[in-house]
Amino acid sequence: MNTKMHAVTDANGRPIKFSMSAGQVGGYTGAAALLSSLPEADWLLADRGYDADWYREALQDKGITPCIPGRKSRGKTVKYDKRRYKRRNRIGIMFGRLKDWHRVATRYDRCPKDFLSAVALAATVIFWL
Repeated sequence: MNTKMHAVTDANGRPIKFSMSAGQVGGYTGAAALLSSLPEADWLLADRGYDADWYREALQDKGITPCIPGRKSRGKTVKYDKRRYKRRNRIGIMFGRLKDWHRVATRYDRCPKDFLSAVALAATVIFWL
């Protein structure tokens, strides 16, 4: 079984929201699932997998400035704040902290709901530490 985790963190890299999709599905599905529940923010940092015009427009409608580099296959380049984008490593650090939990790293739970529950439990502890 292959799944992809999508996460929203705060400015300090603490987990706030999670979504899980099938591994072969693109980042757009996870982005759409988390879009309605995004907290109030000035900026949203994301990788190239979330580069879509509809997603950028939806973020701007919510008053959030996207900091997402354009895909390499995109015709015209997209401007983004490169200095701010370097702070995206906090999301990777958060996923690394989740994988410190053996149950999450080894994926003992084969049922997606059970696995997401284990991730939520680990994320709750990580948030408060």
